[in-house]
Order: sequence, then structure tokens, then C-alpha cells
Amino acid sequence: MFGPWTAFAQIAAAVPVTTGDAAPDAIKQREQELEATRAQQKNAAESEQKLKADIAAIGQDRSKLTAQLIDIAAQVRSVETKISDAEARLRPLDARELQVRSSLDSRRSEIVEVLAALQRVGRRSPPALLVRPDDALQSLRAAMLLGSVVPALRARAEKLAADLGELVALRKTIATERDQLAADRDNFRTDQTRLAALIDERQRQQSSIEKDMEAEGARALALSRQVDSLQGLIAKMEQDLNSAARAATTASLQGAPATLNGKPNLEALKDPARLSPAIAFASAKGLFALPVNGVKIREFGGSDGAGGLEKGISLATRAGAQVTTPCDGWVVYAGPFRSYGQLLILNAGGGYHVLIAGMERISVNIGQFVLTGEPVATMGSASQVASLLATNAGQPVLYVEFRKDGTPIDPGPWWAANEGEKVRG
Repeated sequence: MFGPWTAFAQIAAAVPVTTGDAAPDAIKQREQELEATRAQQKNAAESEQKLKADIAAIGQDRSKLTAQLIDIAAQVRSVETKISDAEARLRPLDARELQVRSSLDSRRSEIVEVLAALQRVGRRSPPALLVRPDDALQSLRAAMLLGSVVPALRARAEKLAADLGELVALRKTIATERDQLAADRDNFRTDQTRLAALIDERQRQQSSIEKDMEAEGARALALSRQVDSLQGLIAKMEQDLNSAARAATTASLQGAPATLNGKPNLEALKDPARLSPAIAFASAKGLFALPVNGVKIREFGGSDGAGGLEKGISLATRAGAQVTTPCDGWVVYAGPFRSYGQLLILNAGGGYHVLIAGMERISVNIGQFVLTGEPVATMGSASQVASLLATNAGQPVLYVEFRKDGTPIDPGPWWAANEGEKVRG
């Protein structure tokens, strides 16, 4: 009889109800999950075989390996962004769904009452067809009463139908978002597996070149305990550690890369076989991508919370986020240092150093030359620089600092304003 009537058949499904069919449904769901797991395992095995074949095909070709590393690292960071965006969209949708469901659940008695009234109106015959007088009188009184009740009943029905319609729409949107999120997470796991295998191969090849790498790493840690400051650490590494000293010497001897019509030659970034910076650090302002996906929580020059000023920037990240290099450079330190957690220092040439701290694991070695966008570390699940950022101790935080001739400088001018301006390796 009323427009909202057709929607009310779905109200019972919209409000949580416990039935005796729960157990068979749960068994069916578990069977489906088991089948999906088997399919995933099969796909994973096939992907692993293909990955091994791809790496074997690369062989000792460093430029091909580096190019693949940069590409897959960019894919990982792109999917990280998609996942974060989807999660951000889902949060208000989930909250609104819960709000509407709670509202409908709290009005269960009203729903039952409105349904019953609509059924009486829709199914009972008109009073004139009744033959017993007492029934006719009662029906007449009921009809007279309904004459005043129906407008209010319609309003209540329309309000419930509107809420139900919103709930159905929300469920559809959430289901679509979750399906896409699940697909992105599957892609993310696949890309992470591939990236890890490529990184292992890169470091295996590096180890075959640097025979004394393990001893150098142990010596670097020993030297780091002899200094208290970052500037002292850089000086100690580049003076006393063989691999870091070689990297620093190479950086100082290279000179500034050639420019094209007085501007940085961005085409040089496309050469994955390069062994020195493609762009002079000083002339790369406005071109660097942040080394990790995240939200900037502290700026250069702001209060450090301890009476001093920030010497770098801090980014709150996802757990396990991929860290890539913002520029070309030589690794002069890679390992734990004081309250910085895991610390990576790059000599970018021209007296510039880039310091990145707070990762859980670093995947490059001292003396290694790394390219713009190359994966060098991963974040943990909590802050590794808690002593520096006490307010964010429960969240992964990456700290980034630029130095020129030993003095911290504002990295702001070097960051690209948008995605299209970032340099790519």
C-alpha cells in the first residue's frame, strides 16, 4: 500500500539476528577459505619458480638488476599508497555503517510494530464485507482509528526505509572497497616477495665483490661506539673505515655531473649502470621524492620537544613500509647508532650527506653506491627513534636529515612539490 513497503522485507536482514543455520554457514565459509588458501599456495609456488628463473636470467648484469629493483620498489610504494587511501576511505564508511546498524537495532520493536501495521492494512478485507455486526463495529472503529494513524505510520515507515536504504548502499560501497583492498594487498605481498629476492641477489653480488664486508661491518660498529655525534660518526667512518673512505674519496674525485643547457640532465637518471651521481645534489632542488610514504609530523627548524630545534624532518609511516633513496650516493654508514635506531648515511658528493634513521632493517652495505629510488631499508612496526620522538613511540617514524659540509640544512627546497616532478632512477 505504501511506497516504503517493498523495502521492509529486507529489514530483518539488516538488523543482526542469530539463527540455527549459523553452523552450516560457518562450515561452508571455512571450506571456501581452505580452497582459497590452497589456490594461493599454488600461485605462490608458481610465482616463486618464475621469480627464480627471472633472477637467473639477469645473471651478473648489475644494470638490469638495479633497474628491476628500482621499478619494483616504485610499485611497492605505489601499492602502499593505494592501501593507505583505501583504509582511509573505509574508516568513515565503517563508522557510519555501525551507527546506522545500531540505530536500527535499537528500534527493533518499532520495526516489528510498523511491519505488523502494514501487514494489517495490506492483508485485511475492508469492513463493509464483514457480516457480523460486532465485527463490523470493531472493524469500523479500527478503520476510524487507522484514518488518523496512517499518516504517522507512513512517516515512520519512510524514515525506517531511508535508514535501511542508506545501510544497503553503505554495505555495497564497503564491499567494493574491501574487494579492491584485498586485491591490492595480494599484489603488495607478491611485489614484496619479488623485491626481497632481488635485494638478496643484489647483496649476494655485492658480497662477492667485497670479500671483507663482514669484517668491515663489525669494524664500523666498533668505530661508531667511539663517537657521540653524527658529525663525529661521518668523519670517523670516512677517515678510518676502508670501504667508507673509498666511497668518500670517490665522491670527492667525481666532480659535478655535466648539465644540459645549464639544467640538471634528467636523462642521465635513466642509466641504471651509472657508478656516480647523475645529478649534482646542489642543482637537484625541487626534484627529490621523500624516501618513504608517510605523513610529515616534524619539520626542519621546529621544536624538537627538548628545548632545541629539529635538524631534519620526521615522517610517520606504515608498519613495514619500504624505504628508498631520494638521491644517488655512496653508503658511508649502515647500522645502529645511539638513539637513532638503524641509521643510513649517504655521501651524495659535493660535500652533501643524507642521513636516514629509524628503520628496522637496512639492506645495503657500507661502500655500496646506490641509485635514486633504489630500495635500501624497511620500517618496523613501532618507532625505532622513540627517544627522539617520544610522542610517536608506538608508530614507525623515519627521520631524514641533509647536511652540507657537516652542518644540517633545510631539506625543504629539495623535495618535489608533486608526483610528476619527482626524479626517477
